[in-house]
Amino acid sequence: MKARNANFDFITELLNDTRKFIRMKKSELAIENFKTLNCAQAVLLSHAEELKLDRTTALRIALGFGGGMCMGETCGAVTGAYMVLGLKAKFEEKTIAEIKADTKLAVRRFNELFIAKHGSVQCKKLLGVDISTPEGSAEANEKGLFDTTCVALVASATEILEKEF
Repeated sequence: MKARNANFDFITELLNDTRKFIRMKKSELAIENFKTLNCAQAVLLSHAEELKLDRTTALRIALGFGGGMCMGETCGAVTGAYMVLGLKAKFEEKTIAEIKADTKLAVRRFNELFIAKHGSVQCKKLLGVDISTPEGSAEANEKGLFDTTCVALVASATEILEKEF
């Protein structure tokens, strides 16, 4: 009888965790994802279910985009958002040229909103250090930038997607 109750308790706890996970806003999910993933992966994965993209594929696609593509360039949260925008593109009854034009407009609009809020889309500028160098990465760690600034950028990129797209 105890084993049955223990199994029931485990299943109940798992169900409650799943319900909590389902109720999370995408920005909250992205923040949770960022605890173990890079910034691009965190943003893309927060939209994967909606986009009918399996977890492994999402993680693999965004793998090389964290940390400004490992060069401190375009913020990984931003490139993750670009991936979402591309996957959200409507292909029905449109030419490739129209799809490309629509996606470019969406990316430009995203950039405008992100820059208005943060001043840049470049990782180096957003963090104030170049994390592509060992010294810059160490400085970012010492200053806690990955746990503060990067978390805020991941949340912000995801919130922009949620509200505007």
